[in-house]
Amino acid sequence: AQQAKGSGVEWYRTVFEVIDMRSFSNLWYWIALAVLWSTTSHRVVGVPFDMIQRARRLGGQDEADLEAMVGINTRRFLGISRTAAAPIFAVISFLLTALFVLAVWYRSEFAQAVLFLFVPMIFVGWLSLRTALRIEAGEQSGPPMYRRLMLHRRLVQVVGMVSIFVTAMFGMYQNLNISILNH
Repeated sequence: AQQAKGSGVEWYRTVFEVIDMRSFSNLWYWIALAVLWSTTSHRVVGVPFDMIQRARRLGGQDEADLEAMVGINTRRFLGISRTAAAPIFAVISFLLTALFVLAVWYRSEFAQAVLFLFVPMIFVGWLSLRTALRIEAGEQSGPPMYRRLMLHRRLVQVVGMVSIFVTAMFGMYQNLNISILNH
């Protein structure tokens, strides 16, 4: 019975050595990061990018559908921001502060990893709000709307590239630092 119990512990230890459960060395974290930014840059103010391209290329009904969807998403986004801005700001501030304290003061790698996902999305939210305000102010159709949507997408992609680069550099630093401490 003792030998069976010991082999179970060894199996458990072997699994956790092979599948590193730390955030920055975990493949699933990097997959989640890639999916987050792929999805974020594909949807421009809630509108799929392929819909924008099709409307731009074909016009007609596709353009009317795009204008309707942009209008709906813009009004929805601005309605939420105008009616619930204070509670949303309070919740985001609380979460950001808690994550920052856990990540910096307590050096929680999980909190650091979540912070690297969360903080850039705040910038994306701000960019989306700014874009929605500009669309509402008169860029609801035609070339001005296309320019605004394309600019928004490019800015989100830049935020994503910088975020992925900074996350990768910090992740490599963490992994090197831990491997040095373990040896």
